[in-house]
Amino acid sequence: MTDATVRTVGAADYYQSYSVVGLLAVVGVLFVAVAFAAGRLMRPVVPTFEKLLTYECGVDPVGGDWAHTQVRYYVYTFLYVIFAVDSVFLFPWATVFAAPGFGGVTLAEMFVFLGFLAVGLLYAWKKGVLEWT
Repeated sequence: MTDATVRTVGAADYYQSYSVVGLLAVVGVLFVAVAFAAGRLMRPVVPTFEKLLTYECGVDPVGGDWAHTQVRYYVYTFLYVIFAVDSVFLFPWATVFAAPGFGGVTLAEMFVFLGFLAVGLLYAWKKGVLEWT
């Protein structure tokens, strides 16, 4: 066997693995397209006045289309996201912390991370963001 045949066989195997991924992507796209087409063909289309009305939470809209939204709700959302991200990092950290040889370093890194979160929480508390008025 020459060096060129080894390279050709290696390249063929390399592209074959990509062809499997490509085939899987095509099958996935076709599956979704067929599902949407079948749904469009089989659904009943009976537009009535009541079905075409805009509603929110099952209640007919009352008043104008302009409404004020308070910014503090977004602040609560951002605080929630911060602590949700905190939990996303804490679970993998707990697994690594349980592995031998990572104890002291990972413990120090997590206390630094939690310190940053605590500083952010203290800042939000000092600014009065956490008070519901």
